[in-house]
Amino acid sequence: MRILQVGKFYPIRGGVEKVMWDVTTGLSQAGIPCDMLCAKLKKDGPDKKDEPFYDGKGIFRLNDNGRVICVPAWTKKAATMISPAMIRWLRRHAGEYDIIHIHHPDPMAALALRLSGYKGKVVLHWHSDILSQRFFLSLYKPLQRWLIGRADRILGTTPVYVASSPYLKDVQDKCGYVPIGIDPISYDAAGAETIRARHTGKTLLFSLGRMVPYKGFSYLIEAMSLLPERFHLILGGKGPLKEELEAQIREKGLQQRVELLSGFIPDETVFALFGAADIFVLPSVMKTEAFGIVQIEAMSCGTPVVATRIPESGVSWVNEDGVSGLNAEPADVRSLADAILGVEKNIKQFSDGAKRRFGQLFSKEIMINKIITTYEDLC
Repeated sequence: MRILQVGKFYPIRGGVEKVMWDVTTGLSQAGIPCDMLCAKLKKDGPDKKDEPFYDGKGIFRLNDNGRVICVPAWTKKAATMISPAMIRWLRRHAGEYDIIHIHHPDPMAALALRLSGYKGKVVLHWHSDILSQRFFLSLYKPLQRWLIGRADRILGTTPVYVASSPYLKDVQDKCGYVPIGIDPISYDAAGAETIRARHTGKTLLFSLGRMVPYKGFSYLIEAMSLLPERFHLILGGKGPLKEELEAQIREKGLQQRVELLSGFIPDETVFALFGAADIFVLPSVMKTEAFGIVQIEAMSCGTPVVATRIPESGVSWVNEDGVSGLNAEPADVRSLADAILGVEKNIKQFSDGAKRRFGQLFSKEIMINKIITTYEDLC
């Protein structure tokens, strides 16, 4: 088999791009030729960690079987790269592949496939519905309907999201799901212990993500007002709500109990925080949070999770209530605080459950093997 992953952009920042990169590396390391096609703005160079793979001409050579091919983009609009070069590249090379694996949502990838003339098998990876860009969705819907119809197999990331998406209700017979999988977080034990030492006697909460409304960070800060003084929150990320969240922390008098780490946080610091935390909290409030990769990163460290029961989202399926942690009602401060207290009472039980659930469902090896099985069934 020769496989091509198509969609999104480089550098790797969001969850969809990371899944594409991990699938490409995992398949190619397993001996299956797999390339990844994405778009890159001219101003963006390679990340430092990717420099050893970069040929300076838009191609990352991962190994003998895998490449990441970055074609130039004109601009980025509504989280989509505008890249005629992607269309041209796919028209020239589509026939080289047995399966093209499209990652949704990405209108540019869908358009490139539509115009490529490709006749082979198509796998559509449905990471989430398009929720926030309603105007652009109205323009994209005809192409999206074509893509759903064109796909030979559609994969979601959780059974909940696949079953509840209004766009997939008529094609359930060709839908399945493959949970996102990652390599376990490897953190510096000394770094984690240093963080713990700064918060001796505290129950340490950690939360991480873009500071945007759907992440629900304002509710988590509000919940800190309801929790006893022994709770300390470290909140990491960047985004447009940074100043608003800082003002909320001051207004609530929580400056000594809530640390807001804004801006870029090095991976080693993030990993140490996952290891140091007693509880990881994902307080998201909208279906835009479809999976929550940060949850499985925490679980891989044996850190229990408090998440939310967002209707039609897979978040609360990832964090199995009563096993890897507890789930609260979204946008409900009291429910969020009670879930945190509930996990604290049974830290060891939930820590063991988190580690076990990660190993059963969310390793990168499991994800790659399930995708290989999907390809083999099509071929």
